[in-house]
Amino acid sequence: MSAGFVGVVVSDPSLQGQFTQVELRSLKAKFVSLKRDSGHVTTKNLPGLMKKLRGLNEVVSEEEIAAFLSESYPDSDQEIEFESFLRVHASRRFSELLNWNVDSRTGMVRYSQTILMRLWNLALFPQEYLNLQARVSAKEGGAGAGGGGGKTSFLKSSITTLLHNINQAEKSSYVAHINTYLRDDPFLKKYLPIDPAGNQLFDLIRDGVLLCKLINVAVPGTIDERAINKKRVLNPWQRNENHTLCLNSAKAIGCTVVNIGTQDLVEGRPHLVLGLISQIIKIQLLADLNLKKTPQLVELFDDSKDIDEVLSLSPEKMLLRWMNHHLKKAGYKKIVNNFSSDVKDGEAYAYLLKALAPEHSPETTLDTKDPEERAKLVLEQAEKLDCKRYLTPKDITEGSANLNLAFVAQIFQHRNGLTSDTKQVTLTQTATRDDVLLSREERAFRMWINSLGVESYVNNVFEDVRNGWVLLEVLDKVSPGSVNWKLATKPPIKLPFRKLENCNQVIKIGKQLKFSLVNLAGNDIVQGNKKLIVALLWQLMRFNILQLLNKLRFHSQGPQGKEITDADILNWANSKVKASGRTSRMESFKDKSLSNGLFFLELLSAVQPRVVNWKVVTKGETDEDKKLNATYIISVARKLGCSVFLLPEDIIEVNQKMILTLTASIMYWSLQKQPQSPSEMPEQSDPSSMASDAASDVGSEDGASTIAPSESEDVNSLSDSISNLTMDDATSIAPSTENGNVVAES
Repeated sequence: MSAGFVGVVVSDPSLQGQFTQVELRSLKAKFVSLKRDSGHVTTKNLPGLMKKLRGLNEVVSEEEIAAFLSESYPDSDQEIEFESFLRVHASRRFSELLNWNVDSRTGMVRYSQTILMRLWNLALFPQEYLNLQARVSAKEGGAGAGGGGGKTSFLKSSITTLLHNINQAEKSSYVAHINTYLRDDPFLKKYLPIDPAGNQLFDLIRDGVLLCKLINVAVPGTIDERAINKKRVLNPWQRNENHTLCLNSAKAIGCTVVNIGTQDLVEGRPHLVLGLISQIIKIQLLADLNLKKTPQLVELFDDSKDIDEVLSLSPEKMLLRWMNHHLKKAGYKKIVNNFSSDVKDGEAYAYLLKALAPEHSPETTLDTKDPEERAKLVLEQAEKLDCKRYLTPKDITEGSANLNLAFVAQIFQHRNGLTSDTKQVTLTQTATRDDVLLSREERAFRMWINSLGVESYVNNVFEDVRNGWVLLEVLDKVSPGSVNWKLATKPPIKLPFRKLENCNQVIKIGKQLKFSLVNLAGNDIVQGNKKLIVALLWQLMRFNILQLLNKLRFHSQGPQGKEITDADILNWANSKVKASGRTSRMESFKDKSLSNGLFFLELLSAVQPRVVNWKVVTKGETDEDKKLNATYIISVARKLGCSVFLLPEDIIEVNQKMILTLTASIMYWSLQKQPQSPSEMPEQSDPSSMASDAASDVGSEDGASTIAPSESEDVNSLSDSISNLTMDDATSIAPSTENGNVVAES
């Protein structure tokens, strides 16, 4: 299917270079849809699109935009082609950049000369948009757009695809990491070590094996290696499967990968590849920076610190707190707030190593006045702890945030200097079965929310949703336009009643969406009631997947079809397996016979016969065999194109919510891959037949990565709405932050 895939081609190479193939297919589908509905696309269609541009949407009406455009385009019926349509969306990206550079104190837009020159050279600022932006600024008196409508999440993807400068120091460090951790891999060792100076890295990742292996280094067991295509020479289909497995697995460990598709990895786009590798490596390096993995971290907090707040700290913030803890003990008078400007002189590192490894820290390091010389001495000391790998003296003095973070994380891994006395730490040893289940569900919700491409990055669901803002962002994703951002307050929120207002709006929207919210009030969210929060998030996920399935039903059946229910998903799965000639059957999403995994392997084989290798499937009779099958199921589903966030234990224990997630995700992929005729759509069931499960079932989304363009064009915008996969580009012009975009798996 994918052998002949060439993607969407634009005649202007500079314009095409600003979009990934995922974005181009989605925009092409939107353009085709507009053209199909009205026969042609004209300037008359532009006001509605420009109204959505960041910086315009809160302060200017469609009518005002139309009036402005009429000055440049008197003929509103003037037809525009796809490339003109693309330029409008390119303007949208730069409007995000405009907003991102608004000074929080003055509301004025700030630019560096470098940014302005790049924007000018790219020539993607249509004069009409700039003029309109100027009018908006005048209208606002220089203030930035208000409310919560301004999502910087778009920057996570847009800037990374616009500015393609590669940081060679970071590239060299990532290559060194790969050479170190994968040098003994049976399949890859013949290709390693990689030369950091050339393009060997980008050539090697084209078949997808290296990235899959790197994910397993970061979070062992994420990908079942039996699902990776590892032949010496792979055909386009097999490469596509590997990259699909990689991207869906990256999401499942906490990477944000919006607007990157399999074709981008096949092409080896350096800025996207390095951005993804950067996130995977960060997750590996920061994996132990939480109380579950390193309970001794409680030493960093006083007894009055709320444990939930401690648990919610991002790994980067935890690492900074750990560093400052030791710096204070060593007599360092300053506070390190970041991994760039605050460590450029190397002094903090000298004190840190003095505290952790005094045997390797001579006084001459602190006495040295030259920052470059001090940085060199610091790395010589660190090398004795095997911690030099990630940076050079120049990286320290230039304040390379990514590499300095990696350096400090490596010091933490080798010598954290914390007490081994854990008698006061019992939070992970006394967990009940309900606590374990809640923890697994929290992880699934966390990964799902982060995969949506919202601005906020969730580190701990139960803590991070308490101000209501994250939930409003999620609602805006799954039900666009449902949130009144003028009534919402963006973090940081100091006044408790503002948090309550946000949470009350969440409840109000939930009721409008017909969620079952009995006994759930805004204050329950503010107070962090875990079970009620889980019930709400479950309904959000379930609503998302049912909504997507219903959109596909609408495309095939028109408005006369009934809404798809949980029972329809169950019936579809059973009918698919039966049609393939097998006899397995699922009685409900709680059916204990599902624990051996055979039904789901048969379902996956039914929707794509070649995807399951039956030679590696077990009978599922022992606990070990069940675990092997469950692990294989998850990897095969992701390889197929399903974004699922469950764990093998969820299949083995038949977690009703996660079982529905898995089934619905396979169904969505199958229907999207092969649009069904009305007779092939699931037979409608009584909507009330599973109404009791409405408050306890989850939806998932599908990356739809293996769909050929001809099959996916009309539904790609649907995929875009769920698979808004974001990635932080290590080489972006956006300033690095130490607390924003990567989280260790818990």
